[in-house]
Amino acid sequence: MALTFYYGSGSPYAWKVWLTLEHKGIPYELKVLSFDKEETKSPAFLAVNPRGKVPTIVDNGFALWESGAVAEYLEESYPQKPLMPKDAKARATVRRIATEAQDYLAKAIGGFTDITLFQKEAPAKDELDKAKGAVMEELGRIEAEFKGPGVAGALSLADFTLFPWVRFLRRIEDRKPGMGIANDKLPPKLQGWIKMIESQPYYEKTIPPHWKG
Repeated sequence: MALTFYYGSGSPYAWKVWLTLEHKGIPYELKVLSFDKEETKSPAFLAVNPRGKVPTIVDNGFALWESGAVAEYLEESYPQKPLMPKDAKARATVRRIATEAQDYLAKAIGGFTDITLFQKEAPAKDELDKAKGAVMEELGRIEAEFKGPGVAGALSLADFTLFPWVRFLRRIEDRKPGMGIANDKLPPKLQGWIKMIESQPYYEKTIPPHWKG
């Protein structure tokens, strides 16, 4: 029985899991759920995941959600092309960077998104600068400890957690020119890192279609 992957286009959490599936070459059936049509709240999907969130997988009858748990389950269950180091300290570092991306960077980008894409009136310059500064502060922390070619050394789950959030900054710039953060405004090591991720053979397959700009 093939693994079933429930996905929502534009979700950084779901994109993280899709990158993991593709990198590891895991066979899966893709089920794209529409947020606009509230398909994540349908009785059929709630029977799979009562929280009504993506990403969700069902692997041989085993349903699992929460992107971090899903990604690590895939890593442990499908050991080909590993995305976690063998060394305990290195694994902990990958988990720590992934956690910081979801707990701190995502929060900063969420606030930035609210005032640029969802606020009816254009933000004041000081408001925009403050929100952009919070994002750049978090990116600066990652840049300061960047190891290469991935943020923690070899390509890992930390990269797949972080990348969708960083790519969202360009999405803002594409929709509201001058308000987002273009790639050439990012810290230099992260600029090269973005090119590395985007050179992966599965990047074009997984990027949300409406993000291509």
